[in-house]
Amino acid sequence: MSIQSSAALQWDVPPVPALREYPSRLFVETTSRCNLSCVMCMKQNPDHTACDGDLDLQTFTALEPAFHNLEALVLNGVGEPLLNTRLEQFIGRAKKLMPTDSWIGFQTNGLLLTNMRAVTLLDAGLDRICLSMDGVDAATFGAIRAGSQLPDLEWALKALASAKGVCSRPDLQIGVEYVVMRDNIEQLPAALEWAAERGASFAIVSHLHPFDEPHLNQCAYDICTDEAIQLFQTWKSKADIVGVDILRYFEILWKYSKSPDEQRIVDFVEAIKSDAQDRGIVLDLKRLFNMDYTRLEETLAVFDRATEIAGRTGLDLRLPEIVRRERRGCTFVEQGGAFISWDGRMHPCYHLWHQCRSFANGWLHPVQSRVFGSVAESGVLEIWNSKEFRTYRENVQRHDYPICSSCNCSPCDLVQKDAFAQDCYANAEPCGSCLWSSGVFRCLD
Repeated sequence: MSIQSSAALQWDVPPVPALREYPSRLFVETTSRCNLSCVMCMKQNPDHTACDGDLDLQTFTALEPAFHNLEALVLNGVGEPLLNTRLEQFIGRAKKLMPTDSWIGFQTNGLLLTNMRAVTLLDAGLDRICLSMDGVDAATFGAIRAGSQLPDLEWALKALASAKGVCSRPDLQIGVEYVVMRDNIEQLPAALEWAAERGASFAIVSHLHPFDEPHLNQCAYDICTDEAIQLFQTWKSKADIVGVDILRYFEILWKYSKSPDEQRIVDFVEAIKSDAQDRGIVLDLKRLFNMDYTRLEETLAVFDRATEIAGRTGLDLRLPEIVRRERRGCTFVEQGGAFISWDGRMHPCYHLWHQCRSFANGWLHPVQSRVFGSVAESGVLEIWNSKEFRTYRENVQRHDYPICSSCNCSPCDLVQKDAFAQDCYANAEPCGSCLWSSGVFRCLD
């Protein structure tokens, strides 16, 4: 091939991974079975009815045409990856086909991570491993991760540290994942320091995804957006200076006859709404009026302490947002990701990977799995380049969908239907109700 033709091929590669003719990242579920019963898992939801199973070699082999262009292969889903005895075989086969600068990793509870298993994983070519950690004292850890104890995590970290030396693999990245809740948020800084002292080089922190209504009391995030809160606080300060109590707005809004002071309140709030409309910011005034700002400040203080610990220990810390970002972005789609269930079905993102009930926006939202095909029946690249899947990715990247959590009409029939058809913008993608794109939820990606 001539230099000119090679350069032309490079020029033809779309700069946006989502629009290339191959996925850049694959998230592959090696099993949906698990050996724990964590309180925050979708599998503990009483309505969870999905059948469990393990990824087999034939299904994994069907993915191999996509490996030559992968930047990352993440081998986990809703189950515990180490339960699949073919895990090392999957890693070894993929490592031979993927580019040299790519990486393979997975998240695990670590219960099955013996010294021998750590060695076989590193010998197979594992690049990153992330261990679940949701507390730094025995009581909290055991209560959240039923069936596991903090010494189990410590043993897993020791096994990995030992395997790095035995296998001459100092490049292995060891991390921890911490799901923030009301019951464990204060322990986050101490947990990060504990993990760093035992060999962790990175940490992923995510908010709790409430799959059941009682979980809402444990959420440490708020669904109002950053820009909405900033705009409201600015106007609230102006109102306080001139003696206008805007918090009385809903009390007096529908009064037929208003006093001059009451009319000033209404006029002031109308000015806030007008300013928000001009800026393209969606306001949920009732929620903004009743928001627990003290709790948000406490969460911010914990995150600040966590950042200080990370800086001092050299830990690569990835924190979630405390409130939703107004300017959304779907890293799964934008980075060219696709998700494969253990049975070979292909999905677009974490949000639409498995059927579940979500209360992430404060109300019931039935989530249906979105499937674009099965690699057992069609080629992985054929599914990726199908008109339906490509159109889906193009539509998501426009981010032209509603913000359901801030809508005064939510929850509406459109998003609460068991079978989602379209939102109020006539989009067929249920992205308006997703909080992944707002930075609230994080994962190994």
